[in-house]
Parts: sequence; structure tokens; C-alpha cells
Amino acid sequence: MHIVVCIKQVPDSAQIRIHPVTNTIMRQGVPAIINPFDLFSLEEALRLKDKVGARVTVLTMGPPMAETSLRKALSLGADDAVLLTDRKFAGSDTLATSYALTSAIQKLAEEDPVDIVFCGKQTVDGDTAQVGPGIATRLGFEQLTYITKIEDLDIASKEIVVQRRSEGGVQVLKTKLPCMITMLEGTNTIRFGKMDDLFRAARYELKTWSRDFTGAEEGRVGLKGSPTVVSKVFVPKPRAEKAKMIVADTDTPDAMAAAAIDAIFAAQPKLAGDLLARAAAGL
Repeated sequence: MHIVVCIKQVPDSAQIRIHPVTNTIMRQGVPAIINPFDLFSLEEALRLKDKVGARVTVLTMGPPMAETSLRKALSLGADDAVLLTDRKFAGSDTLATSYALTSAIQKLAEEDPVDIVFCGKQTVDGDTAQVGPGIATRLGFEQLTYITKIEDLDIASKEIVVQRRSEGGVQVLKTKLPCMITMLEGTNTIRFGKMDDLFRAARYELKTWSRDFTGAEEGRVGLKGSPTVVSKVFVPKPRAEKAKMIVADTDTPDAMAAAAIDAIFAAQPKLAGDLLARAAAGL
């Protein structure tokens, strides 16, 4: 079994800077971490590796500095790592990113067919939750999103049973492999790396792939392949109004409610007349 885990190196949210011309995140000089949501998917993939003996490949697209995140994943127990990096990928939106990652996964599948693709629920810098489903759509994989638990994995029948959190409760889903899974946060606890894995990660010869190597079309990656347009990036201005303390005569609910209503009518002189007019009209 071959599992691919897509991770992303994201900037520290406290030090994010925006390019004034391209409206994209400037990553140079900003401390970076593995997207926290991706760690839950990585841990779940490693648990499947422990259980059924799967091979786990970690894949990321980003600048050369993303190598540190891949080595971190290797130190936790991943078997292989691929860095998809090329200046032509710069500025990719979720559509172009999912296409580029799909091209890399298809390249990996030429050597060893991919059974499961794990992605984080979303990234802390984009918050779109679109890349994972985009990869699944392009690959033709079943989509299992917002998963809280993998109940069973049958290698012989190539079937997987999972629990999915929904607004109405928990859904138990069963589907055939291959599939794409996004794990929900808090579903597991990331392990500590073993000493052997730490040494192996330090010595590992990282695979670095370019756009040409994966065969991705130039017009479908980077800014050229990104139909999303960020028209404006700005920091919201603080509101000038300050909160007002309303003091009631007593601490009883009726007195506090009456004081709040009096304050509302005092701030909106026309409100009383409008309410009386609507009541007279039967509205």
C-alpha cells in the first residue's frame, strides 16, 4: 500500500506580510511551520503504516526552504519525501496548486500506485479547504472529508470504513480505494520522532521536482493558471465607537432589560415611531 501525504509549509501567522503588487504572501524572512492541520493527517497515515505496513511519501509544493518541513515529516516516520519547487509555481491559487500536486502524485504513481492521499482539512494561511477535494477530483478518487476516525482498512478487498463529522452528528462511511482523506483537527496526537528516524531524515537525499519533470502544463500553474484574483488586501480599521456601559437601577433581569431598551430608544429616536407605525399596520 502506498500513501501520499500532502503537507504545506506556512508562515507564522503573527508575522505574515503581503506583497503590495501581487497581493500574495511574502514568505522570505518569515518563520515557517508545517500547517498544523496537515500534522493530523500525517499522524493518521503513519498509524496506517504501523498497522498494515504501508509506504508513506510526503509531498509539498513550495520554495526551497520547504525542505525543512519535509525533513520534519521524515523524522516522524515518513519513508520518502518530494519537494515540488519551481519559480513557475509561484503565485498559484488553489486551482493551480491542486493541479500541480496532482501531476506530482501521478508521477509517483508511475513507480508505485497510490492508494490513499491524505491532506489537511485546510491551511492556516488560506483557509479555503479546496486543495484536497481538488486533488481528489482530478485523480478521480473518492473524497472523505472531515474524518474523525478510520475504523477499518481491508487491504484484500481495498475497502475503508471511516467516521465523518457532519452538522447533524457522525456519519459512518464505507468506500473503495483509492481515496482522498482530510482529517479533522484534534483527532489524534502527533508522535515524537525516534532517534533512528531523526538521523535518517538528516541524511535523506531529498527528491526535488520541477514543473518540467512532473509534466505539468505551464499555463495551468503559477499566476498564469490561477483565475482567482485578489482585488485588495488590507487590515481592517478599528471602529471609532466605544462600548457603552448601561447601568440599571437594580440587578434584576427586568431592570437590566428595561435599561437596555431605554438606551436603544435613546440612541435611535425614530425607532419608537417606526415600531408604532408597523404595529398599527398589522405588520
